[in-house]
Amino acid sequence: MDRSPEYQENSLSLIGAIALGTGVMIGAGIFALTGQMAEMTGKLFPLAFLSAALVVAFSAYSYVKLSNAYPSAGGIGMYLHKAYGTSLPTAFHALLMYFSMVIAQSFLARTFGSYTLELVDVEDRALLVPLLGVGLLLSAFLINLSANKLIQGVASVLGIIKISGIILFGVVGVLVADSLGMETTGAAPDPSLSGFLGATALGILAFKGFTTITNSGAEIQDPHRNVGRAIVMSIILCVVIYAMVGFAVSTNLSLTEIIETQDYSLAAAARPALGEAAVWFTVVLAMLATAGGIIASIFAVSRMLAMLTEMQLVPHRHFHMPGSIQKHTLVYTVVLGLFLTAFFDLSRIAALGIIFYLVMDIAIHWGVFRHLREEVEAKPAILLVAIVLDLVVLTGFIWVKVITDPLVLLVAAGAMVVILVAEYMFLSGRAAQDADHHAPSHEAKGSRSREDGA
Repeated sequence: MDRSPEYQENSLSLIGAIALGTGVMIGAGIFALTGQMAEMTGKLFPLAFLSAALVVAFSAYSYVKLSNAYPSAGGIGMYLHKAYGTSLPTAFHALLMYFSMVIAQSFLARTFGSYTLELVDVEDRALLVPLLGVGLLLSAFLINLSANKLIQGVASVLGIIKISGIILFGVVGVLVADSLGMETTGAAPDPSLSGFLGATALGILAFKGFTTITNSGAEIQDPHRNVGRAIVMSIILCVVIYAMVGFAVSTNLSLTEIIETQDYSLAAAARPALGEAAVWFTVVLAMLATAGGIIASIFAVSRMLAMLTEMQLVPHRHFHMPGSIQKHTLVYTVVLGLFLTAFFDLSRIAALGIIFYLVMDIAIHWGVFRHLREEVEAKPAILLVAIVLDLVVLTGFIWVKVITDPLVLLVAAGAMVVILVAEYMFLSGRAAQDADHHAPSHEAKGSRSREDGA
């Protein structure tokens, strides 16, 4: 069995890397989070997107500095290893990132199902949404079994179509809007600080796809320069697109309607403005966006898990599967995504993803501040601001969920405890095995010394 990670250096161009990042960000963000953010913070949800962009701008600083210094196919896993070494904090936080990315895939898959069903008149969406999502994940799995150039080509084409289509949607939506204000009713939620912070946290989920670029660092051409460039350009593109589309939605739907149609709000916004043809356009656009996002995400996250396996930070079982570790981690990633897609709804998937991500993100910034800031030439003040912003947003989001959905917090806490305990047992067992492996050689040396002395 081939146990090498099987990376292809210089197989991703700068444009291909940007397509991977924007593919995940746009697919997960604007199509499904708009309604959830409106439900939390009311008419201020467009500002919550901009607030999230500000937090992500500070957050991206660490990743750009790290990627310039250590371009790696393991991305975040390698960055954590540089900061904390072969240790429990490295393994724990790397797996939080891994699971948050798998959760993002499930989020995309269910968004795909929700939008696709707008093309047909069906009453029971509860079964069909996850079924369509499962079908998309399996298709993305088959594409990811192919070569990098095909993955890059598919992601790039879908990315260009998606970005062009969403910009068109935003421009036309603004032009045909009846007014520049958002209609609100008494049933709409009143803005609050905790709600705004919670919506900002969800908005961060719409931008976190830039981290997929770091997980393909060793495969990007001229990685010391292009990884950072791809991160910055992807975030800038998404800020512009989110602002434009958010404005278009808010001027064509009332706040109550945005919340009621939160799983497919862009399609709902297209209907009153331009009719059924616009709905078809928006739905097809959403299908392409979510499909491209899943292809890009699976590509990156399977490489991250392969790197963690190679670093002996996570256990690995091949279950008699042929091929490299990278192919095995691809299977594990998709199987876990299938489970989440089948059994969790969009709001809870999003909540788990942002909690895991923010905890990991804080660990990245602290690791750079505490151990690597001189080596990567990072400014301490920016790192500390990034940590504070993450903590404030995470606290606000948790407070909102305490009131509205405490079960998801229990699931998140339980999952983190399981990951922590499992990793502690694995790393402790591996350390004991290493000690047993070295013990006989020391005993043999001692025996030979005694014989020589005799």
